[in-house]
Formats: sequence, structure tokens, C-alpha cells
Amino acid sequence: MAEREERHHNARYREIAATLRRHSLGFLAGLLGLGRFVPRRRSAESDGAADPAFVATSPAHLRLALEELGPTFIKLGQLLSTRSDLLPPAFVDELAKLQDAAPPVATADIRAVIRRELGAEPEELFAEFDDRPLASASIGQAHTATLDDGTAVVVKVRRPGAVAQVLEDLEILQNLAARATRRWGPARDVDVSGVVEEFAETLRAELDYLQEGRNAERFAESFQAEDDVVIPRVFWEHTTSRVLTLERMRGMNVGDAAALDAAGVDRKRVARRGAEIVLKMTFEDRFFHADLHPGNLFIHADGTIALIDFGMVGAIGEDLRGHLSALFVALVRGDPEMLAGALTGVSVGSAPVDREVLREDLRVFLAKYRLRSLRETPFARMIADLFAILRANRLHLPREMALLFKALLLIEGLALRLDPEFRLGESLEPYAQRLARERVSASVLARRMARAGIDLGELALEAPGVLRRLIDAADGSGMQVHLRAAELEPLVARTERIGNRLVAGMISAALITGVGSIVTSERRFRRWEGTLLGTGLGVLGTLGGYLVVTAARRRRPR
Repeated sequence: MAEREERHHNARYREIAATLRRHSLGFLAGLLGLGRFVPRRRSAESDGAADPAFVATSPAHLRLALEELGPTFIKLGQLLSTRSDLLPPAFVDELAKLQDAAPPVATADIRAVIRRELGAEPEELFAEFDDRPLASASIGQAHTATLDDGTAVVVKVRRPGAVAQVLEDLEILQNLAARATRRWGPARDVDVSGVVEEFAETLRAELDYLQEGRNAERFAESFQAEDDVVIPRVFWEHTTSRVLTLERMRGMNVGDAAALDAAGVDRKRVARRGAEIVLKMTFEDRFFHADLHPGNLFIHADGTIALIDFGMVGAIGEDLRGHLSALFVALVRGDPEMLAGALTGVSVGSAPVDREVLREDLRVFLAKYRLRSLRETPFARMIADLFAILRANRLHLPREMALLFKALLLIEGLALRLDPEFRLGESLEPYAQRLARERVSASVLARRMARAGIDLGELALEAPGVLRRLIDAADGSGMQVHLRAAELEPLVARTERIGNRLVAGMISAALITGVGSIVTSERRFRRWEGTLLGTGLGVLGTLGGYLVVTAARRRRPR
């Protein structure tokens, strides 16, 4: 089966290898295991780098190669442009230039998709339908139309054949990532296979217009009480996984200062409001638009902000929120040890980390910014320096946190176009302070204690099975252990102490769980619950003291 799939992909492998070599990236083909597909060099002139007219830098070579390889690779480059923790700034800036554009699809093909998906000709479904595309991208093409009630809409139609090509390329990328991981240490360090798997998941979601419609409705529900934010309506009767019909959004480009001034728009207010929108999405709703470039945001004459294109989104889970709070607290306190712990705690990948080197890098970083407040902090420069430290120490962020920082940097860039004096830290500081307070709140501490107690209880339950497997393994290998009587007595005593500590730990776990459930309850305590809570805390303190004393006794030199 694997060999048959390999033969099936050989034509595409050859195309990838030839494209990489043409753009002076033949070494990359070797690292990806495509060396046998690289054609032998016939002459120096056949290499693009040898052409005097072709004076592109290495980042430009990579961008051009990705553009030539088509939709999936363009999307991959766009994703990598959000990963400043993985790539140097020159590559990030170059990949950010990738434009997801493609030649228009024939009108007959677009009409065939609409007819097959919605069951009728465009003229029967819409009062008006414009065959000329509004925009044409690698996965979909957009057309303007009008509903029978006069509502202006945009109809997004997935390109015929796009899914088959994307799915084949995703399979190839996953194979290449696995090969690179086996062949190249840095690929293992940054978990290339994990990055490609996250990318595949994101791109598959973008292929499904039903998911994009659900994302749009979720944002609309979140901002329904705010008059100055507009999210397009989804018209579900004209929507499937391959066709998406949305209310058409109009407005001025955020970078067109002359048009905004002519319309009397308060640019400072719009800059501040745009930042507040993204921060609300991130820290209150925990669900944010991850691709707010200028083309996805419009400004109305009254200062209203309209958002479009909800294919790429991010979500902030409870664990990631905890990591963010630890990160902000460490930044404000200027504590390199705490910041190192927060970064290594959230980082994914298998590269070993030299904590001493990381702490020293962070000490210099914190001394440079001396954070007392986020208000005056140059956010973009600070994040760029932090990402440089992550790269130097072979740490990289999970997808959601990388998308979050990219979204914050994007909105800061847009806001600075409107107001050169804008400071993102001024809007960010209240949310950072709230996260810091949440980190030490009673309910959060109780939940963390309860979780720790449950983990300890599960560990205690699993310990006998682990010990049994260890004994079975020792029996199977014929391993023998010889002990003298004098050596056996301290071993037995230590086993008794471990048993006592394990029992105490299990009881503590149960008490933590019970206390946590009472503390986190929103209703008032009954009198007997207050007494029970006090008793539980007392017993918990006693058992905790016992565990601390016995641990200190165990560490005491003999």
C-alpha cells in the first residue's frame, strides 16, 4: 500500500524537487528525502541563482518556490509567516508577501458548482448574479449577487478540483515532514511533523464553507450588542460546504488616510476600537479572528468597523489562558526564572533546553524593557526580541498562541496606520492585569488544587500496575537482585514511609477535591458546610505538614 501511494505521488515529488532546485533550494530537497528526484545539473546557467537578472535573496527564493507549487504551499507559506518563533524575521517578512490569488475559473464551471450544490441556476436563486468574479483565490472564487429582497451578498464558490489537489499535497507534506524529522535534527527539535499536522487541520477547515459560516455567526453573536462592529449575515438557504453566501460588506480601506480624513472619520478612536475588538475576542470570548489584514477589515464613514473572511480563527483554551497569565505576570514582575518556566511550559517540541542560557537571555531581555507597565512598551519590538530568544533556545509556541501574537501584531500595525501615536500596551494592560488577578484568585487556586489532587489520586491507583509490569519485566529478563539482611531493613523502613505518604497523599487528594468543589460553588455556604470546610482545611494542613516533614527527613544527609 505504501509503495503504491509512493508511486502515485512520484509525479508531484518530481515537480516539488525540480521547483526547489530551480530556486536554489536543492539542499532542501535532499533534507526532505527528494534527492533522487532532483535532476542533475547540466550547466551553471540552468540554475536560477546563476542568472544575473535573478538576484533574489534566499527568503525570496523560498517565497517564489511556494508560489509556483500552488495553493497548498502558498497557504503553508502564509501560515509560516505567522510563526516568528520558528523563522527569522527576513523569512517571515518575505512570506507575508504571499498573495492567495489565482486565474479566474470559467463562468460555466462556477455555474455548474452552484447548480449542483443549490439545485438551481443562479438566476433562479438570486435577483441578480454577476458572472465577473469579485476576487479569485486558490481555493475559492467570489461573485457579487442580490437577493430577492434587495440585499447585496457575496457568493463564495469553491474551485472545482481544489479539494483533491489540496488533500494530495497535504498527504505529501506529512510524508516529507516525517522524512525531514528522521534525517535532520532541527526538524525534530521544532516538531516539524506537528506543525504540518496543525496546518493540515487548519486548511481542511478552510475547505469547508459551512465551518466558515458557523465562525461568522459565532462572532456575530458575540458582538450583537455593539453597534460599531458589523459582522456579515450568513444566508444558510444559499450555503453548503462548497458555496457560501454572505451579506456584502463595504467601506474604506484602513490604510487610505486621505479617504478617512475626507469622510471625517476619527482615526484615533477607530484605532483604539480596532484593538479593543481583537482583545475582546481574545481575552473575553476566547475565540478570535486570526487573519485581520487590511483586506479583511473595512471602515464606514461613521467609524463603524466591518469584518470579513472567517476561515482562519484561533481559540484560547483553559490551559493556554493559564500560560498567558503566567507569561504576563513574569513580564511585569521582571522575573527571568518565572518567565523561563512559562515559556518552557507552553513550548512544544522535543529539543533539550539549557535553562541557564535561557534564563540569562531573558534576564538581558527584561533588563532592556524594564516593564513596570505595558502602556509605554513597544509591543512589536518586544515580541520580536522574545521570538528571537525562543528561536535561539529551540523553543516554539503552540499554534493557538502563535496565532494570537500574530493577531495582536496585525491589529497593532493596522492601528498605527490610523494613529502613529497608538500604543497597543495601553489597551492590553487591563486584560493582562485581569489575567494576573485570576491566576491567584481563590476559585482558580481551588481548581488547580483539585486537579492536582485528582492527578495524585490517579497516580496512586496506577502505581501498583506500573510496579507489577516492572516485576514482570524483571522476571522475564531473568534479572536477579541480591540483598544482605542489613541492607533489607532500611529498605523495608523506607517502603513503610512511602506507603504512609501515599495514603496521606490519597486522603489529601480527596480533601482537595471536596474543598475545591465547595469553594468554587457560586451559592452561599450552609452553616454545616462552613464547619466542614474549616475541618477539611485543618486536616489538609496537618497532612500537608506531615508530607513536608517526611520529605525533609528523607532528604536529610545521613
